[in-house]
Amino acid sequence: MFTGIVETLGVLSKVTEVDQGLRVEISTDGVFDGVTPGDSIAVNGVCLTVVEISFNQLSFDISAETLRRTSLRQTREGARVNLERPVTLASRLGGHLVQGHVDATGQLIEVLAAGEGFNVRIGFPPEFGRYIVEKGSIAVDGISLTVAKLGEDWFEIAIIPHTWRSTNLSGLELGADVNIEVDVIAKYVEKLMRR
Repeated sequence: MFTGIVETLGVLSKVTEVDQGLRVEISTDGVFDGVTPGDSIAVNGVCLTVVEISFNQLSFDISAETLRRTSLRQTREGARVNLERPVTLASRLGGHLVQGHVDATGQLIEVLAAGEGFNVRIGFPPEFGRYIVEKGSIAVDGISLTVAKLGEDWFEIAIIPHTWRSTNLSGLELGADVNIEVDVIAKYVEKLMRR
C-alpha cells in the first residue's frame, strides 16, 4: 500500500528484454536506505518487486501482464519515473490509499499554465468514469492528486509548482500514456451495491 506521495525521481538506466517481459534498472539518488530484494516499490504508480540492488541502482522484472496493462510498456532508457516506498503503520498518510494496481492508462491531453502552477487534462477510457468524482482522489503515475474538473472521458488536475518539479509530470509530452488508479473505495462500494 502506498500514499501517492512521490519520494524521489529515478531514471531508467537500462531496459533489457527477458522471457515474457522486461528487466529494468533504475538509478536514483533518492532515499532508499534499507531497501532489500523482495521489497515493493511503486514505479510510476505500479507496484513492482525489487529483484536486485547495486549502489544507487534498483532492478525490477516487469511481467508481460504488467506491460500490457500499464504505461511501462513504453519504457525507454533515460525516462524519469516516480518512486515511492510502501507506507508503514507508523507513517503519515499524506495522500490517499494507493495500491499500485493500475486500473487503466490515460493520455496527457493538455497542459496549461495557471499562475505558477499548471492545469493538466488527462483523457481516460470512459468505462472508468463511474469511479472518478470531482474533488475526489486519483493517482496519476503514482501521484496522489485531486480531480479539479471532470468530463465524460477526461479529468483535470491542478498541479502546484512543487509537484511539477518533484515528479515526472514536467517531462511528459502531449499524448504520453500515464497510469491511472482510481480510488479503491469506489470499486468496493460498487461491488457491495451489486449484492
